[in-house]
Amino acid sequence: MISVLSLDPAKWAPDRLHSPDRTWPESNCYVDLWIGLLHGLGLEPVVGLASALAMDLEGDQWTFFKIPPDDLEALYGVVVKELTIWRAVVEHVDEQVHLGRPVLVEVDAFALPDTAGVSYRLEHVKTTIAVEAIDVEHRRLHYFHNAGYYALEGPDFEQLLARDAEPGHLPPYVELVDLGHRTARPAAELVELGRASLRRHVARIPSASPVARYRARLQHDLEWLRDQELSIFHRYAFANFRQCGAAAELGAAFLRWLEAHGGGDLAPAALHLDALATGAKALQFQVARAVGSPRRIQVDTVLDTMDSAWVAAAKHLRAWRDRDTWVPVREA
Repeated sequence: MISVLSLDPAKWAPDRLHSPDRTWPESNCYVDLWIGLLHGLGLEPVVGLASALAMDLEGDQWTFFKIPPDDLEALYGVVVKELTIWRAVVEHVDEQVHLGRPVLVEVDAFALPDTAGVSYRLEHVKTTIAVEAIDVEHRRLHYFHNAGYYALEGPDFEQLLARDAEPGHLPPYVELVDLGHRTARPAAELVELGRASLRRHVARIPSASPVARYRARLQHDLEWLRDQELSIFHRYAFANFRQCGAAAELGAAFLRWLEAHGGGDLAPAALHLDALATGAKALQFQVARAVGSPRRIQVDTVLDTMDSAWVAAAKHLRAWRDRDTWVPVREA
């Protein structure tokens, strides 16, 4: 088997951001695979999470937040490039891994054994994995997905990567991860880059509380959810409660890291974001009780807490930005 990092799924120890005792141990497939991949590369994933602070309500869902490619390149020297699919996907993946490049592939979770009990052999769900090792001859694969690093083989391999050769099959979206300029930067340099990243993403924070806007949206959604199956609720919860809560918790982790390394007074904002994250989890439990039930539930108290937390965190971060005196050093 050709492997970029020579990792063993049986011995994989996840990053602390994927600790099961966190409020939201998982966020979304894209952020989670990057946390795993950066950890596997020996880099510090939490430094790349400033973008989570700019979460917003996007009408019918909260932001499906990602680590932007520009941040990955600036912080780690890791370059993400779209891969043009002009032959079988498995051939592209095999060649790129041989070149020392992990490959991010949009796949069907129906064939991912790590989703057993949720999607595996049960439901067709789009997700993204990072292929780190592959053996085409023996139909084996190692990959990052959600909070872990896993192996699959045989029929799952065929289902996941080989069916794109069938007539009429639409090829997936695929990216390669170029590690040629990967850099493990000194802590002092990472802090400077982290502060610059924070300033950029604080500027992207919504001008008004998205929780306040969600309050009105949720009242409409609660009426709709009463008549839905539990499986529909799970999709809704992922797009709303998890994205809001996980972004808040990961944003808080970034702020704590930056303050611990001399980046300024950021702990108060982190505490407010923790309250937002736990509030989103409480709201998820409350709304779950409304599914299939004629009983009305009261969500105002938890929404009040979440709204106050968001407003306080945003106010503190904007104040930090306004008083931050750091100026980037210009290259000669």
